[in-house]
Amino acid sequence: MAESAELADSASPAAPATSGEPTTPTEPAEPTESTEPTEPTEPTEPTEPTEESPQLPPCAGWFGWRHRYPRTARAVGVGTSVLAAALLLVAMVVPDRLDRMTFQSFLRLPVELIVLAVVLLALPSRARRITAVVLGAFVGLSAVLKCLDMGFYETLARPFDLVFDWVLLNDAADWMKDSFGRSGEVLAIIGVIVLLVAVLAGSAFAMVRLADVMARHRPTAVRTTLVLGVAWIMCFTLSVQVGGVTLATKGYSQFLSNRVQYVRDGLGDADVFKKQLTVDAFAKTPPNQLLTGLRGKDVLFTFIESYGRVALDDPTMAPEMDKTLTAGDARLKAAGFSSRSAWLRSPVTGAGSWLAHSTFLSGLWIKNQQRYRTVTTSTRATLTSYFQKTGAWRTVGIVPGVRKSWPEGKYFGLDNIYDSTHLGYNGPYFSWTPVPDQFSLESFEKLEYGKKNRDPIMAEIILASSHNPWSPIAHTIPWNQLGDGTIFNQIKKEGTNPTEVWKSAKRVRTEYRKAIQYSVDSLTQWVQRYGNKNTVLVFLGDHQPVPTVTGGTADRDVPITIVAHDPKVLDKISSWGWTDGLKPADNAPVLGMDKFRDRFMTAYAK
Repeated sequence: MAESAELADSASPAAPATSGEPTTPTEPAEPTESTEPTEPTEPTEPTEPTEESPQLPPCAGWFGWRHRYPRTARAVGVGTSVLAAALLLVAMVVPDRLDRMTFQSFLRLPVELIVLAVVLLALPSRARRITAVVLGAFVGLSAVLKCLDMGFYETLARPFDLVFDWVLLNDAADWMKDSFGRSGEVLAIIGVIVLLVAVLAGSAFAMVRLADVMARHRPTAVRTTLVLGVAWIMCFTLSVQVGGVTLATKGYSQFLSNRVQYVRDGLGDADVFKKQLTVDAFAKTPPNQLLTGLRGKDVLFTFIESYGRVALDDPTMAPEMDKTLTAGDARLKAAGFSSRSAWLRSPVTGAGSWLAHSTFLSGLWIKNQQRYRTVTTSTRATLTSYFQKTGAWRTVGIVPGVRKSWPEGKYFGLDNIYDSTHLGYNGPYFSWTPVPDQFSLESFEKLEYGKKNRDPIMAEIILASSHNPWSPIAHTIPWNQLGDGTIFNQIKKEGTNPTEVWKSAKRVRTEYRKAIQYSVDSLTQWVQRYGNKNTVLVFLGDHQPVPTVTGGTADRDVPITIVAHDPKVLDKISSWGWTDGLKPADNAPVLGMDKFRDRFMTAYAK
């Protein structure tokens, strides 16, 4: 750098003397011609840039493509901004239920997007970017939650519970493992994680992109935001609608508000339930005073999976179901049995059978997984455990849907539990169902009910053939041909393919109806074949089927029937107002499923 300085000095005008005396200006010298060539100067080293020196613009885009293709770059930039805005708009206005998703639902103007624009315009550069990333990720997370809601509404007719439903994701993973093996489960989990990260990252990028565009075109962004705000206020005030959908919406805020309230209710529910858990009218009743009106009887509590009111009320299913119930009535009457029926209101719909079973047996409203865990780890007595407590019954469980360890089984007071591996079945699965209902009932007869010189039995029996997806379905065959179940291999081959069935809601409803008919036929045939004067059968549905079958109704009623050979058994419930026969009347009483335990025990207390 010293050489550069010296060369610069030699090329500059004469420097003033270094002495302190002033110098007089000199006249500019006349140019002279030089006949001798000047010696070339040595090249100078490049000087380092200073703050004042201009910088060359960096290459824009990958390898400077923006400079080479400015029109394409401009089109890509505009397209990206439009897609970013569309992504955020869709995330905010998309319904969380598939049955509410219409083209008009995406034509709404969310006030929340306008508020976000105001916030981002008001912030300085650094704060704006940080805020955009956080808000974008939050919008993406809410979109994921809406997708979960869609799935839950389709199966359980309710939204995803942020407090209690996480355990169900583990059940979903188990289902993937059972259906597609361990590798399928792992791939599904990885896919879900990758998709989640992609949604969060994509929504965050979209928000940052829009924030940057608004910052670069601030005057236009301010005017646009102001116009949209005024338009929203006018549309909201005048209740402007497009195709029956309100144009100016604050639905996203309402969605978030509902979520906050759900979480608050869920967190406070544990304390409420613990207080209910301690209230039991029969807790101090001596064992010899419990259920005395049923002493010597075999009492069978039987749940028919997904047997809901829709099976009896829906015009497309009712005629065939009426035939089945009429035939069942005839069988029972021929064998000397009578029956009474009514309705129970289940705490769940679509799925969640274990919550309904525990509600029915515990006398408590078990509406979520937390309540189920709390009650099954408590000392709260159930209807079945009260039978066990008397010492007058042997208590057993026939649970063909259980394929793993079931520690909660001890809570229900069952002396012996027969799951799918203990029923002697060597036939095929029918989709989800490990054992057809007819075989389960026949196994109960061989393992317990048909034994000689036995004690009276109280049994909890789960009939699972009517479990979703209702394809393929078994059908009843002569009881003496059941054998070890291998006969069902051919029956399964003749059945329907669930993939094809679920392409049509009409076919789903048809197969559902056939599955319920099969379960009811199996049960009434078993009573006709094996029932005796001491048989008391209580059978009921656990919940309504999925919305594909119910049409999205909020009705949670299920039928319940009590069948007995001894007239005195039904006389004890004559004041209940139940309907004679297997089909409850439309105006038959409706009782909360949690109320049945105490009412039943009171009726048969003596």
